[in-house]
Amino acid sequence: MQLHIGRLFDHVHLQVRDLEASKRFYKAVLGVLGIPLFSESARHFAADEFFVSADSEPTARVHLAFQAKDREMVHRFHQAALAAGGRDNGAPGERSYHPGYYAAFVLDPDGNNIELVFHGPVRRSAPSVVIDWDGPP
Repeated sequence: MQLHIGRLFDHVHLQVRDLEASKRFYKAVLGVLGIPLFSESARHFAADEFFVSADSEPTARVHLAFQAKDREMVHRFHQAALAAGGRDNGAPGERSYHPGYYAAFVLDPDGNNIELVFHGPVRRSAPSVVIDWDGPP
């Protein structure tokens, strides 16, 4: 098994009310980013460093900002999120945070503020960190 890490964050664990609604929402959003789920069961799903479960009280409101490759991806994210049950919290556009900050915001099924941001053209040293993993010893 080969895992790619370092594209989003170390890890985030969200507790949600309705796992199926959240799975539908995040599969659509992460699909735009090209990041598939790598683990799922009746109690959880995971993609990259992102883990979601429904086995405890829902996480208090959080703001997650995912990285976009370009402005077009920001638009696709916004459309996919709305089509998958998200609520608009800021249409795609330039923000005043710094020059070139281009983002869109949606609320997920639990009301968390989910953002996709493009900071302008950059050159990455690598698309991700690759770990070859054969499972627990």
